[in-house]
Amino acid sequence: MTTWSKGRGKMGFMSPLLGTWKAQVPETPMGPVVCIRTFRKVLDGKFIELTADWNIGGGKKLYRETAMYGLSRDGIPSFWSFTTDGGTSFGTLADVSDLEGAAFGFEAEMTKGLARLAVIPMGEGFVWAADAKTKKGWSELVRHHCLPVEDPAL
Repeated sequence: MTTWSKGRGKMGFMSPLLGTWKAQVPETPMGPVVCIRTFRKVLDGKFIELTADWNIGGGKKLYRETAMYGLSRDGIPSFWSFTTDGGTSFGTLADVSDLEGAAFGFEAEMTKGLARLAVIPMGEGFVWAADAKTKKGWSELVRHHCLPVEDPAL
């Protein structure tokens, strides 16, 4: 069972994410989606590295994200993301209190406007959420339930 209690320091809220997680969504408009996310401490524990591997449409499309989470020069919890399609983004900790429970997340200005990425603790895992800002508020883009993986090789 995942313990959703904060670790030490300004980035301690991310401590429960350390490890490997898997989400499987059998039906999407693009076909089945499997996402494996691995979070690990790097650079003397000052940053958390995320590697997210997406298998979309039963292998029709493979997509990878590498991101670093840590404090910016101004001491603000932030992330820097890089993707296989050449995308890059930078985001900072955001108020996501309109989501359930102990959710936490980040906002980033993307090519098509403001987006937010959030983690919503749920049971043994979490829901990973991505939303786009619209004139009427936040519009849900993606939601998937991630569960812990014992064997990262799967």
